Amino acid sequence: MTYLTGFHAIEERIKSAKANGLSCGPLLVAKAGPRAKEIVTLAVNNKIRLERTGVFELDKLAPDNRGIALQVSDHVSADSGADISLETFLEELGDKKNSLVLILDEITDPHNYGAILRCCDQFAVDLVISRNRRNAKHAAVISQTSAGAVSWVSQAETPNLVRAMEDLKEAGFWIYGADMDGEPVYKKDLSGRTAIVLGGEGSGLSRLLYEKCDGFAGIPSSGRIDSLNVSVAAGILLYEIRRQLSK
Repeated sequence: MTYLTGFHAIEERIKSAKANGLSCGPLLVAKAGPRAKEIVTLAVNNKIRLERTGVFELDKLAPDNRGIALQVSDHVSADSGADISLETFLEELGDKKNSLVLILDEITDPHNYGAILRCCDQFAVDLVISRNRRNAKHAAVISQTSAGAVSWVSQAETPNLVRAMEDLKEAGFWIYGADMDGEPVYKKDLSGRTAIVLGGEGSGLSRLLYEKCDGFAGIPSSGRIDSLNVSVAAGILLYEIRRQLSK
């Protein structure tokens, strides 16, 4: 089993479990300061089972704990209610004109994955699609880095991202790859049904996905190093798209 130790991560997992009628826990409690006591109260109010344990025992199970830890499934977003299939997402889209999807091409660093999900939550991304989220299995790291956003952001896993892109195009989406040499993102019309593809750390977009893109969006920069961290790039791109969609 996996244990969440970040206060925000635990809090959001409990809230999302209640919102989706799902279960999580128990909440292991060794010692509780003021912030931890608030979470204990939240757990009690949401009927999450509490288990008192010793400091030594909790340190063995969850070394980074701050007096409490929430037991969850090993999977990144299991029992969070955030998983959805691409097919279901497209069926439920209906006649919605504006929609924002993020496609992740082999984002394997759990810190990057979590930071990207936090951006997705803040900028109201409708769906995150990845080939295999289980490549970034570090549930506790992802949940903590995302400040609990992993419990809220809808995610779809697919074995074939190329096919997923084709399905999105059939549903009226325009797909843009994030690329340093692409047209500046603020110059592109990104309203309507839009999907952005982010390449993996260091490797960028894979050839097959690159060839499937309708165009490319870049972030103008004047730094001495060659690129932005992928999670930072995600935040900038998503902000600009959401700005356009809110007009």
